[in-house]
Amino acid sequence: MKKYLIAFMLALPLGMTAQDNTWERVETEPVQKENRDAKYLVKDAVPEIDGKVCFHQTIEAPSKTADQIFDILRNQLEKMVNEPNQIENSIVALADAEKHELGAAFHEWLVFKNAALALDRTKFNFQIIAKCEDGKADVKLTRISYDYDTNRKPIHYVAEEWITDKYAVNKKHTKLYPISGKFRRKTIDRANFIFNKFSTLLNEK
Repeated sequence: MKKYLIAFMLALPLGMTAQDNTWERVETEPVQKENRDAKYLVKDAVPEIDGKVCFHQTIEAPSKTADQIFDILRNQLEKMVNEPNQIENSIVALADAEKHELGAAFHEWLVFKNAALALDRTKFNFQIIAKCEDGKADVKLTRISYDYDTNRKPIHYVAEEWITDKYAVNKKHTKLYPISGKFRRKTIDRANFIFNKFSTLLNEK
């Protein structure tokens, strides 16, 4: 049996046994099972602007100038495009120091489950656009799509037709649908992590 198990593991795609969302490694307080999806079931937890999914925050940084905010966010975006979960073509495409505008495209692994013999993940594509001013930054995470099951039968999803209330939540808003729901959870978690990281960096003394 041991011999067959080793052979099976060697047949897995390269890197399959070491995939996870490194940004999720920080331990959090346990959540009651019945409330696990509460924050994902809130109406418009996946916000839309003009029919397009767009997570948007204005991050206050009252002690910093537009130049300082621009430099901090540019450095963080450069760091992000070089993190291990990135796949290919992740890039900071715009860094206009005069207008204090930033734009970056990301293509990264978003992992749903990682067990010894099973890896469930998707390619997660999105853009971050930031406009910096004295004392604040206007940040958007948008143009979200997914490429799923790429090793067998690739499926492409766009966020507007996959993780919004209409497609991921039942009509009574009491539960998430099994497949689209897991995309909704991880997308919200990733967006929150990014915004929280930006906020922390911009408010460091």
